[in-house]
Amino acid sequence: MRTIVIATRNENKIIEIKAIMGNSDFNFKCINDFPKIGEIEEDGKTLRDNAIKKAKITALKTGLWALADDTGLEVDYLCGAPGIFSARYAGAGCSYSDNNAKLLDELKGVPLNLRKAAFRCVMALSSPTGDIITVEGVLFGKIMEAPRGINGFGYDPVFMVRGTNKTMAELSSEEKNSLSHRAKAIQKMKLCFIKCR
Repeated sequence: MRTIVIATRNENKIIEIKAIMGNSDFNFKCINDFPKIGEIEEDGKTLRDNAIKKAKITALKTGLWALADDTGLEVDYLCGAPGIFSARYAGAGCSYSDNNAKLLDELKGVPLNLRKAAFRCVMALSSPTGDIITVEGVLFGKIMEAPRGINGFGYDPVFMVRGTNKTMAELSSEEKNSLSHRAKAIQKMKLCFIKCR
């Protein structure tokens, strides 16, 4: 069974990726299983840059295939912000609640029809020698005026999925994992996993 290292310390992402992958022919580990790998600074100019950097460094340091993603929330009214800064929108060490509060404050008074947004996930798969494959998944929706729901993480409570009347946080894990931006990226990436066998 081939081992793939998920290049993140975010437990929510690890759980989600494993759930979306379902029963597979791969043994998934995470970067926390390799203490010698320090923090990988996300200093790229794009989501793709960050995903590639995390995957490549992890693969080269472990000698294993590595999978990384970088995900951003892009709000039209805010010219694509928070984008690559989504995880630290409210500042270093901020919480999910802090980020949501800042986002809602930035959109205060903006009508719902102008609150269009998209979750964008870029996923990178690196071979042990640093060869890279990237894919992307996008989910469209809009930002609500207040958080709703208790599931998920990040901006899920304020992001209403287009074509539904539910925020991501109001969806069950099964529903979310069938339609999310990360699910779309992983479905594309599954075709690439053949190279890892």
